[in-house]
Amino acid sequence: MMRSLLFLAQEGGHAEEPSGIDLVWRLLLEMIWGTACFVVVLFFLSKVAFPRIRQAIEEREQKIQGDLEEAENAKTEANRQLEDYRKQVADARGEANRIIEEARQSAEQVRKDLVAKAEQEAQGIVERAQEQLAAERNRAVQELQSTIADLSIELASKVVGRSLDDKSQRDMVDAYISEVASMSNGGGGR
Repeated sequence: MMRSLLFLAQEGGHAEEPSGIDLVWRLLLEMIWGTACFVVVLFFLSKVAFPRIRQAIEEREQKIQGDLEEAENAKTEANRQLEDYRKQVADARGEANRIIEEARQSAEQVRKDLVAKAEQEAQGIVERAQEQLAAERNRAVQELQSTIADLSIELASKVVGRSLDDKSQRDMVDAYISEVASMSNGGGGR
């Protein structure tokens, strides 16, 4: 618009170059028009554009702030869950160690029980063997006593030349054997 005014002013019959006050006057008109246009644009921007820009900036700031708070909350929750996880792992390790220790103790108890049972069985076997040995010894002693008694009676019959009745022979031999047995048991023999 300003150019068209200037153009009209130039065509209005002045074909010469402006000078002096005309030059300042033109610049002054341009400044007035420029200032007026600037004021109109500034008014338009301050009433329409700046509030919308300010609102968009505030919304963006609020969104960023909300995102930061969400991130902080997520970080806090992640740290809490990490601590819970670590605690669960520690509890699980403790429980595993406790179970292992219980199993170890149980195995040790089973081992002790087996050893005790084996010792009892061995003791029972030894006792039975000793009983069998004593029974065999007693049987051998009785058999030997019987054989000795028979030999003694036969020898005595030959030496004495007469025969004693069976009962008196037995009594005499049993008395002799008891005397010999008491001497061997008492340690008072030869």
